[in-house]
Amino acid sequence: MSSPSQGMDPVEVSRETEGLGVSRETWSDSPIAREAMQALQVLNVRQERWPRPATTRVITVANQKGGVGKTTTAVNLAAALALHGLRVLVVDLDPQGNASTALSVDHSVGVRSTYDVLLDGRPLAEAVVPVDVADTLWCVPATLDLAGAELELSSQVAREHRLERALSAYLADASASLDYLFIDCPPSLGLLTLNALVAAREVLIPIQCEYYALEGLAQLLSTIEMVQAYLNTTLTISTVLLTMYDSRTRLADQVAADVRSHFGELVIESLIPRNVRVSEAPGFGQTVMTYDAGSRGAIGYLQAAHELAERGREANRQEGER
Repeated sequence: MSSPSQGMDPVEVSRETEGLGVSRETWSDSPIAREAMQALQVLNVRQERWPRPATTRVITVANQKGGVGKTTTAVNLAAALALHGLRVLVVDLDPQGNASTALSVDHSVGVRSTYDVLLDGRPLAEAVVPVDVADTLWCVPATLDLAGAELELSSQVAREHRLERALSAYLADASASLDYLFIDCPPSLGLLTLNALVAAREVLIPIQCEYYALEGLAQLLSTIEMVQAYLNTTLTISTVLLTMYDSRTRLADQVAADVRSHFGELVIESLIPRNVRVSEAPGFGQTVMTYDAGSRGAIGYLQAAHELAERGREANRQEGER
């Protein structure tokens, strides 16, 4: 006999389990049933064409605390959106080049990169390269040259606005019509992150569901407030994403509750679970969306990206009502 959940909707599953001596209530509350329901929901999401925002959403993914899933979040949200037909560009602003690695983009020394854009004034278009994940996904890689950019930028005129000017010129070109532009920052609050905050319209903050999760967050929020006051009045914290969630621990639930209490509706409903597939994927030059699309990590990022896209739809609706 085939598995009760195979090829059936929840009602059919429930009816067949009754014939096996399993009550409908028991099946609907079982772990297998919950997994089956989640699989059906994810399958439906994967088949959708997600809504496009009215204008390009420029989102900086920032948190000066390392190891919170910042780069992982940037590349997997970008991949999920692109796989649903949206036009997405990832700008790698971290000298380690982890976003470039995860997207399997060459970032060896000498490759046109964000360094050339920031320090040499090269047009952003010269550094944009396609990503194999999807036809509508591109990346501007970061090379090791960027490691010295903080010091080199310190003596430059309008040093905080270098990336903003490059992005504005790029987005003004009709051929570069993008839906989303993600900027992946280094784990610090130096000039590179400052450039990213000045260039963006939104900030997405990944927060891990672990001890000391909120450590240093006050400094990040203070920096964002400073940028809002003096350098970029349109900047807003639009999204907070909970990462590395381990449902087996009370601590994870407590951290999630604290973050939701503090940030309210800014927090994405979907949680990104701690999942080994997410960690393995960059080693194969892939995002988890392509490395193991059925893993819990991929499903978490897929749902988070879908919610991000739906929030863009809601913003469009509210703008239209004004």
